[in-house]
Amino acid sequence: MSTQSLSTEAVIGLDLGTSGVKAVLLTAAGELVAEAGAPLEVSRPQPLWSEQAPADWWQAIDAALLRLRESAGPHWSQVRALAVAGQMHGAVLLDAAGGVLRPAILWNDGRSQAECDELEAREPATRRITANRAMAGFTAPKLLWVAKHEPDVFARTAKVLLPKDWLVWRLCGQMSTDTSDAAGTLWLDVARRQWSEAMLAACGMRVQQMPALHEGPEPVGTLRDEWASRWELPRGVQVAAGAGDNAAGAIGVGVVRPGQALLSLGTSGVIFTPVAEPLAAPERGVHTFCHALPGVWHQMAVMLNAASALAWWSRITGAGPASLLAELPDAPAREAAPLFLPYLSGERTPHADPGATATFLGLTAAHDRPAMSYAVIEGVAHVFADGLAALQAAGSRPERLLAIGGGARSPAWLQLIADTLQLPVDQPAGAEVGPALGAARLALLALGHPFEAVVQPPRIAYSYMPDAQRVPACQRRLQRFRAAWAPLRALS
Repeated sequence: MSTQSLSTEAVIGLDLGTSGVKAVLLTAAGELVAEAGAPLEVSRPQPLWSEQAPADWWQAIDAALLRLRESAGPHWSQVRALAVAGQMHGAVLLDAAGGVLRPAILWNDGRSQAECDELEAREPATRRITANRAMAGFTAPKLLWVAKHEPDVFARTAKVLLPKDWLVWRLCGQMSTDTSDAAGTLWLDVARRQWSEAMLAACGMRVQQMPALHEGPEPVGTLRDEWASRWELPRGVQVAAGAGDNAAGAIGVGVVRPGQALLSLGTSGVIFTPVAEPLAAPERGVHTFCHALPGVWHQMAVMLNAASALAWWSRITGAGPASLLAELPDAPAREAAPLFLPYLSGERTPHADPGATATFLGLTAAHDRPAMSYAVIEGVAHVFADGLAALQAAGSRPERLLAIGGGARSPAWLQLIADTLQLPVDQPAGAEVGPALGAARLALLALGHPFEAVVQPPRIAYSYMPDAQRVPACQRRLQRFRAAWAPLRALS
């Protein structure tokens, strides 16, 4: 293919999130031409349960692509590849004919905590093989739960696909996954980047029930003609393996080398840092997964409650998040604010406790809404500090953090995180499109575009440096926060 034809190519990146689908159109020159989205709802039929119907994902993908086409202009006819990023850990159970057997059990579903202990008892080498401890959000404990509580469904399960891989199958007819997403199942030998027969056997399963493994930029098939016709795309569009959402988000902002790190301040919170080898620290709740690129791994500290904590407080107060952030108290009043433990839906790093609960500490009649709003965002910063400490103890040494996600638009929040973590926090310029952009970049790599040209870091709008005058007070409050955890955990 000539250099000129490569330069006119365009690709589509899709991101299957929990609350919605996002689609972007990217040119080979790196221009983000258009983006579109469609919402999704989560079903919670019982406490701790979190489910979605895969058919709803497909309807959202269809709606997003039709909207994307409307704003793509002449670039639509130049689309040559697409890739999908998506929420990790979900379990889509298919019968022998490819039919969906039950609603997908999502990453933030906590019903299978008891099965985590059972899995590690069945296979004592779980943490060595998978580089992770068993947690309720992962895929393998979900299948143990299904085997125990829905044995007829388990007996009929011919394939298990992760959420984005079910979409890839619908798009191109291939049952595949990539190593970054597969690493979150607890069925992958993370160091070898291969399915583990031992881990599958511990769940009463076989390798034949797993999709084919690929690296993120590898092509796995071509878009089915029926969908090309529906969306008016060219025939022969390649479909790449794609990536789990966090790995794709890192590709989207160029975080691919050790020492780099991103901080995702979205519904959940993540500190993500690449590593050259699979450094495991499961006892600290650190996730060690394959990156979306061959021969690269990454560590993550994952917090289940980040911007979702502010969204919860917004619902309680009836004030929008922007209003709450605008009324934060000034620096002298902050040290007198209450503390907030933001465990509204359990926690992963470092506690690995789906039963952890949230609380305000030290409330008095003198406290008002601004003080409590500050406590909420500070509590999130404290949880990030715990996550960073776990990563550092595991051998990662991030030098600075690149902030992404909806909460990263708040200067006050980013400055507070810089002061609490004592690391510089960089705020990218321009719109943040997250995993969808990373997926689009993987699609460009699948077409053969050079890595250094495709995976570029964003321009930095502003860098928040730790404020030497504020750091001591932030550290005092962080120590109070950490001291409160153990007794409150015992009470809850």
